Amino acid sequence: MSNILRVVAAFALVVPAAGCSVKKFAINKLGDSFANSSATFAADDDPELVGQALPFSLKLVEGLLAETPKHRGLLFAAASGFTQYAYVYVQQDADIAENDSVERATALRLRARRLFLRGRNYGLRGLDARYPAFSRQLAVDPKQAVRFAKKEDVPLMYWAAAAWGAAISVSKDDVDLIADQRIVEALIDRSLELDPDFDSGAIHGLLLAYEPARQGASGDPVARARAHFDRWVALTRGQLATPFVSLAETVSVQKQDRREFEALLGRALDVDANARPEWRLQNLVVQRRARWLLARADELFANEFNRR
Repeated sequence: MSNILRVVAAFALVVPAAGCSVKKFAINKLGDSFANSSATFAADDDPELVGQALPFSLKLVEGLLAETPKHRGLLFAAASGFTQYAYVYVQQDADIAENDSVERATALRLRARRLFLRGRNYGLRGLDARYPAFSRQLAVDPKQAVRFAKKEDVPLMYWAAAAWGAAISVSKDDVDLIADQRIVEALIDRSLELDPDFDSGAIHGLLLAYEPARQGASGDPVARARAHFDRWVALTRGQLATPFVSLAETVSVQKQDRREFEALLGRALDVDANARPEWRLQNLVVQRRARWLLARADELFANEFNRR
């Protein structure tokens, strides 16, 4: 974050008397620094502190985008930032609130959907900045539209797909949004073709959750999900808790396999959150969810044979 603070200070000194080109240069430099600052949050050991700081950071990104609307680094920061904030600090709160207040849980999920769609729109803007009318073509013929994408477009495609898919997951009553599943599928499948190991297996993580719901694919969807799990664990060398929690929620609950569910969550909790500083925050957040899921096991496994 120190680079950002230095650029902010320079920006404050330069802009009042600057010409348009100098001002744009200063904003772009700040944007470049901000777009590359995610590691500061990722290595933090205090999820609550990050949750309180993120709204300010995201609004700052939006303010910079008002000045430089096609800055792909800032568009990436907005797409990824809004998506992660919505999932960790809004959707998960909705899940936790549901037992006590369905009304509050519903309100939180509506907010999560708005934030997810905001993240999706920034991702699409980033793709449109390189391929004019990309998002319009995507709505008409998703599989054809994504054929133009290159490997360097994968980060924006991934976050657009992740945000879009997450919005669908909290919008079971929105038929129009659910119909966009084919677009999400095209984005993520093309991303897998171009860079299968992107971000230490993040695409495999999306597909792990998606395969059981994929329509019209051949073979066993659970087997496909497990294959993505295996690859994700291999790429992260078992040092990321997320694959274990994702498989437990996606497959073990669906198959009503409580023994596997508890074993996977136990593996997630055994991960040393400090072993990989770049994953520290994610591991802490996911381990918190693992503990919450274990506490709900009797609710998730209705069969008396699976109950304790």
